[in-house]
Amino acid sequence: MRIISYNVNGIRAAISKGFIDWLQQANPDVICLQEIKATPEQIPTLDIELAGYPYHYWFPATKKGYSGVAILSKVKPNNIVFGTGIDHMDFEGRNLRIDFDDFSVMSLYLPSGTNIERLDHKFMFMDDFQKYINELKKEIPNLIICGDYNICHEAIDIHDPVRNKTVSGFLPEERAWLDGFMKTGFIDSFRLFNKEPHNYTWWSYRAGARGNNKGWRIDYCLVSESLKDRITRAVILPEAKHSDHCPALVEIE
Repeated sequence: MRIISYNVNGIRAAISKGFIDWLQQANPDVICLQEIKATPEQIPTLDIELAGYPYHYWFPATKKGYSGVAILSKVKPNNIVFGTGIDHMDFEGRNLRIDFDDFSVMSLYLPSGTNIERLDHKFMFMDDFQKYINELKKEIPNLIICGDYNICHEAIDIHDPVRNKTVSGFLPEERAWLDGFMKTGFIDSFRLFNKEPHNYTWWSYRAGARGNNKGWRIDYCLVSESLKDRITRAVILPEAKHSDHCPALVEIE
């Protein structure tokens, strides 16, 4: 099964830039979207179905034009879970899960810490999300959590680790949380296959950052360790340019 995670920074904007044609060429079985910034009635869902994704699930934020996640699938899931049951997460449309026979796929959009208030919210989200996943793993041990984590894990994952060490997304406390989260039983699938620097999934729109590859790797397909032997491939797809992010892909046998 080929699974992609993609922060589209507005699904309608991405579609206007050729997202649906790209989707057919990339041909994932499941694609997890973040930051859809739209409600289902604003989205050309028929075009998505015609592209080969009859099963599509949307979890927008309460606030219009903000946040929101989705999952598109070629395969009918056994179960769909909108949100986590934790109000401050679900209000902003940040988590959606679909369950198959022996594993589940989740689309996650972790908040950014753009100011002190949002940084406090981010840390609260991270703590509550960790507790939620700890409980969920008792029921569903085989999890694939795809999404925009808004955190670079290590210095190799950011173009300028020295100057960005006091910037949210690369704060020591954020990095320690992500490291601890992985150590509860998740594999960074991309790093399983690729140890090289200069591999990023997000670039600022400013100062030609993408053209100069001055980026951050903040989008991950984290896979339960129980599935490690079934991970056959994991790459990022920087040639896809419908957003300020690019997709991350993992293949599971």
